[in-house]
This record gives sequence, C-alpha cells and structure tokens, in this order.
Amino acid sequence: MRTGRPKAELVLTDEEQRELEALARRRRSASALAQRARMILGCAAGQDNKTVARRVRVAPPTVGKWRRRFLEDRVAGLMDEPRPGTPRQITDEQVENVIVRTLESTPEGATHWSTRDMAKATGLSHMAIHRIWRAFGLKPHLAETFKLSPDPLLIDKVRDIVGLYLNPPDHAVVFCVDVKPQIQALDRPAPLLPLQPGQVERRTHDYERHGTTSLYAALNVKTGKVTARTFSRQRARELRAFLNEIDGNVPADLEVHIILDNASAHKSALIRRWLTRHPRFHFHYTPTYASWMNLVERWFAALTTKQLRRGVHRSVRELVEAIREFIRVHNETGKPYVWVKTADEILASIARFAQRTLRAHGAS
Repeated sequence: MRTGRPKAELVLTDEEQRELEALARRRRSASALAQRARMILGCAAGQDNKTVARRVRVAPPTVGKWRRRFLEDRVAGLMDEPRPGTPRQITDEQVENVIVRTLESTPEGATHWSTRDMAKATGLSHMAIHRIWRAFGLKPHLAETFKLSPDPLLIDKVRDIVGLYLNPPDHAVVFCVDVKPQIQALDRPAPLLPLQPGQVERRTHDYERHGTTSLYAALNVKTGKVTARTFSRQRARELRAFLNEIDGNVPADLEVHIILDNASAHKSALIRRWLTRHPRFHFHYTPTYASWMNLVERWFAALTTKQLRRGVHRSVRELVEAIREFIRVHNETGKPYVWVKTADEILASIARFAQRTLRAHGAS
C-alpha cells in the first residue's frame, strides 16, 4: 500500500519547544505566526500533515510548506520573508529632519506646522509628511489643556475618594453630587433640516434663549441610578433642599457619603449647620481643580451629548421635561460607572506629568 514519500523526522530542542509554545499563544498580535507554530508543534508530536491541517484549519500542503521551512531554518524559517516592492524613496535623514522641525520649530507667521507647510519646507509631499507624523504619533494641529491641583491635601483626598469607589463602607450608600448650572432652553429661528442619506442634520447657527435652569444630581455609585432636581438658582438653600430629598429617599439605618467639589455653597454656614443636624451624612471633597474625580461629571457629559447639545426647547418647562425623560431612561437602562484606577496609579500619573512639565519648562 502506498503511503507517500517518507518525511524527515521533526525533533524539537527544549528551547525551540518553549519558543514555539510562546508563539502559539500570540493569537492577536501575530495570528499567522501563532498558526505556524501550532503546525510545527503538532508535527513534532507525531501527527501527520492531514491531521495537523484539520486541527489548524488549513490545507495539508500548507502544513508541508511550513514543515519544510522549519526543517531548513528552524524557528527563523517561520517568519515572513521580505516581499518585493518599490524601493524606499525617503531617507532616514529626511525623516529626522521632519521630526526635528516639527518638535523644535514653528513656521513663519503661524503657531504650528501643517502638512503642506512642512512639505514646502522639506521638499516632500504632504502625504509623506502625514505618514511620518502618523508613524511617530505627532499631531501638531491638536492641543490639550491641563490644570495641576495645588491642593495641599491632594494625596489624602485622592486616597479618600478612590477608597469610596473601590472599597465602599458597609451599611452605607455613596453618592456623587454636583450641580450643572444655567442650562439654557434654546430654540432655533428656523426648522431643522433632518438627517438624510448623504446629508447630515442641519440647523441655523443662531438661536433664541427661553430661560435657564440649574440641575442638581446625585449619582448612586453602586447602582448607577440618578436622583435629580431642577432649581432656578444654585445657592446653599437649593443644595440644602436637595440634601433633604436625598435624606428622605435613603433608609434611615444607612450612612450617607457624599462626594462633591469645593464650591462655596458646599461649605457655607447653612450647610455646616445642616450636617450637624444630620450626623449620618459625611462630605468628601474632591481636590481643587480635580472635578474629574466626581463620577457625576461623567453623567453630566452624557446628558449634554445625548440630550442638551442638539436639543430644541421652546421653554424651560420643555427643557426640564427633556431632562426628566433622559433621567428616566438612564435609571431604567443605564449601568453604574466602574472606577478602575487605584490611588497609587493616579498619584504616580500626576507625578510623571508634573515631572514632564518641569523638564519642558526647564528646557525652554
């Protein structure tokens, strides 16, 4: 009976076995290489090409190809060979010149480089500049703002608030509380042109104001549900009324921890007296200029994006009804926001950023 041409024996060293097993696990970063490694491991285990092909889901000739490549060049034979193509036309010196100019200079009469300005200055095409910038993660057209907290109790406050998120106390409920002030009820002087195939929604650039409202919101960290109330103003007495509403909604046997920012109303004499009469309430203030630590800000961002920014409201009443509808849907379908970073990770990130800022300042 014909069994085909005998195959050369495939034996792996211990080092090759470990290397191939490591490669076989890289199914995302190098899926093709992982597949070839699994072929060789199967062949080394004594399986024939058809069996290996069936398990790896390739054709048997493919297994034979990589088996031969491995026998000739061992693990290096599994790597992709260089493919022929157009010779490289941009030299390393030209790439370095583009990067240095981008980082260390600005064009005449402008604050930052554009691809076409850099192309004129270097003699390359603007698409070549674009590819170089993309390869090195350079985005001269973008700028971000930052504010480092000068709070002397920064470390203590970060650890306190992150502790409430990651390890909340027993027999207690944690709320993130803040106010979104002066939300405007805006109408457009002309009807909207709705979304159509090939045409985005259009609206007039001008608008008509129909009053404002301020929204106090309390986000339950555990459940993600929001308790909210609108007021015409945002003073200590409005905050007190909202705290009374929270107090009435939380069972009397639970402690209440409130995370909030450093607004003057939050520390007023009226609120301090209220806290004295309600000893189960505990305030935890975010560090100065660190409102991003208050999870209700994330909910405010969702409210703005999904309802307020493109909403059309002809009165404050319509605006309030739209906000209430958003809250109702969120409480029925929303999920809690999950805090993942530890206090040590946050403080280390702040320290690295501060050090980079100092180095950049020193270099300038």
